[in-house]
Amino acid sequence: MTFPPVDEQLAIIRRGIEKIVPEDELAARLTKSRETGQPLRVKYGIDPTGIDVHLGHTVPLRKLRQFQELGHQAVIIIGNYTALVGDPSGRDQARSKKLSAEEVEANAQDYLAQVGKVVDMSRAEVHRNGNWFGTMSFADVIQLCGKVTVAQMLTRDDFAKRYSAGSPIFMHECLYPIMQAWDSVVIKSDIELGGTEQLYSFMLARDLQRDQGLPQQIGVMSPILVGLDGERRMGKSLGNYIGIAESPYDMMKKFMQVPDSVMKMYFELLTAIPLAEVEELLAGHPKQAKTRLAKEVIAGFHSAEAATEAAERWQREVSGGELPADIPTVTLSLSTLATQLPQCAADLAERKLTAPQLLKAMGLSPSTSEASRLIGQGGVSIYRDNQPTPVTDPKLPVVLEENMLVKAGKKKIARLSLQP
Repeated sequence: MTFPPVDEQLAIIRRGIEKIVPEDELAARLTKSRETGQPLRVKYGIDPTGIDVHLGHTVPLRKLRQFQELGHQAVIIIGNYTALVGDPSGRDQARSKKLSAEEVEANAQDYLAQVGKVVDMSRAEVHRNGNWFGTMSFADVIQLCGKVTVAQMLTRDDFAKRYSAGSPIFMHECLYPIMQAWDSVVIKSDIELGGTEQLYSFMLARDLQRDQGLPQQIGVMSPILVGLDGERRMGKSLGNYIGIAESPYDMMKKFMQVPDSVMKMYFELLTAIPLAEVEELLAGHPKQAKTRLAKEVIAGFHSAEAATEAAERWQREVSGGELPADIPTVTLSLSTLATQLPQCAADLAERKLTAPQLLKAMGLSPSTSEASRLIGQGGVSIYRDNQPTPVTDPKLPVVLEENMLVKAGKKKIARLSLQP
């Protein structure tokens, strides 16, 4: 098989990568692969604990696809046995739930379907690590554990912190990094992809491969993609994520919320746009740069046409002020509100409520004080027959009507439905 020149491969591989360990081995491994015509085996593992793939998950998956396009072999490990142990990092609360083998397999099928939006599954190997761990005897487990010392285990960052804090570390948790490392031995990985928090397991895999007389893998580690808040890692539980299964328009709306400060990271990790062109985009108008970013990513998961339609719709409805087509309906019970807001009972009897109370009740504002502030800025309107009337006085009661629209700020709007 013919591979691109090593320099070209390195340029693609290094883009958006925080750390390569050990980096000096990568060029040599690529050179040997090119000389022999043998593709490198590139490993990426995931525990199928139930996951909706978002853009943060796609960062290493995109790198796996790049290796495929360079001619190398993608190897996906479905950790159906490591999932039964649970990742001891504790970053995800879902990992603390013990799943049955049936639940793990159902999650695996769902995950592979989502991964197929990024990786060419027709050219990927897929292995479940239960295929080898499930056949091990207790003597085999003892022999494997005998290859790792407690001192080595305590160099893992999360274990070290818990040990220093006097927090419990259970024995089964110690199996997790050993199992992850042994996966690399079994499938003979040349390169493993993941985040920088995986460094310990990647290096442990090198030790175990050396003990088995195998070439040692190279860790290629991506930075953590921050979410829409621009600070914390992207995550569904934090509500700061963009899911790859979301509609083009929903993705577009979220992209336009991305802080300017993280735009360069998003371009570098989520697109193939040349970095020189990225610099030119970032030097221009932020909205134009975000639109280009959004269209580039959305097209990859839907189509170029869908991305263009989403951008045009966003321009009309959000930026241009046109009402969206999919306005959610919020149902309010007048009797329930009267119980919750006894001071407003008299007004509610006449189907009236102050705008701050209405915005809070409809979920358009977290508090009446925030709603009052927004009204003072001219950011609240009531639509009757699609005609807007600005709310200017937070103290005046608003007459409540079925199907009236309440808009708070540029992006929040809801249709009111009333019950007795």
